[in-house]
Amino acid sequence: MLTPLHGLSMALANSVPGISGGTVAFIFGFYDKFINSLHDLVGKDNQKRKEAIVYLLKFAIGFGIGLVACILLLANLFESHVHVLSSFFLGLTAVAVPIIAWEEKDCLKGKYFNLLFSLLGVAIVVGLTFGRSALNGFSAIDFKALEFWQYFYVFIVGMVAISAMVLPGISGSTVLLIAGVYLPVLNAVKTFFSFDFSVFLGLFVFGMGIIIGAVLSVTFISRALQKYRSATVYFILGLMLGSFVAIVAGPTTLTPPQAALNLSNFSWQGFALGVGLLLALEGLKYFQGRKKQQKM
Repeated sequence: MLTPLHGLSMALANSVPGISGGTVAFIFGFYDKFINSLHDLVGKDNQKRKEAIVYLLKFAIGFGIGLVACILLLANLFESHVHVLSSFFLGLTAVAVPIIAWEEKDCLKGKYFNLLFSLLGVAIVVGLTFGRSALNGFSAIDFKALEFWQYFYVFIVGMVAISAMVLPGISGSTVLLIAGVYLPVLNAVKTFFSFDFSVFLGLFVFGMGIIIGAVLSVTFISRALQKYRSATVYFILGLMLGSFVAIVAGPTTLTPPQAALNLSNFSWQGFALGVGLLLALEGLKYFQGRKKQQKM
């Protein structure tokens, strides 16, 4: 019963910019199981592959339900409450950064030279956020009328987004937000479920990018966390810090564009809800750990 719920929680996290599904998996304690199952799926051990398939099928049930429900809800909320949602995402991210730093304090302590990887992470996110809007066509992704080069673009974005999803750091949705594809994807899925299939080809190409990206990224991420964990975690934290800029600029990717998040449209209620939600998740993990210790 827990596995579909894990999939549901990861889908909900990955549907909103700010907090990664990998972060939720990390907080709830099923991150290693998830990564290892993905790795075993493409491995050579048939027994482990069978076990991974069973686990991932259960996981996919919850993930699929959560993803579709959340996307359909967010597509409507973004149209009317974009600044409240952006404030909520900021709250999630503001708590996720210190949580990950605390969880990984042993591999971060004393290896401060790796802060360079954090700076690299910040630079990548900020550069993509401002660089995208300076390029012609990158702010006008319409799944009903994609140009040839835009099919290639959404394919690559899908690959990168799924790679980010399995990292306990930047959200896959944050990557989509940075690339200017987040809101177009939400609207395309909403359009598809209203039986307008003009967006099908674009969503298919995007989905293929997700599938191929998942296969290619799992082994790389797994090895990076095993062999270069300190540098990788510092890089993840840099990506998360840079995502503050992406979230603030998020409303400008709407059609028509709205004002970036600022003090006049910032929602303290939305921010507090994001902070409270992630603190509640962390508290739940703490009490679960205490119960396990008492049973032992």
